[in-house]
Amino acid sequence: MTDNELLERITLNPKVMTGKPVIRGTRLTVDFIVGLLAHGTTAEDILKEYEGLTPEDVQACLLFAGN
Repeated sequence: MTDNELLERITLNPKVMTGKPVIRGTRLTVDFIVGLLAHGTTAEDILKEYEGLTPEDVQACLLFAGN
C-alpha cells in the first residue's frame, strides 16, 4: 500500500471531532492512536480493543503524524 493510499484513511472534517484528523469512518483521532502507542500500547492491543480498525489504519496514523 502506498503512502497516498494510507493517508486516504485519514480524514479532516470540521463537523467531526472539531476538525481533528480521524481514521475514516470513526471518531478515533490520529492523536489518540499515536498517544496510545507512545504510552506502550501495542498495535495488536489497539486492534483488539477497537474492532473494525486494521493494521493499515494504525500505520496511516503514524504516517500522518510523521508528516
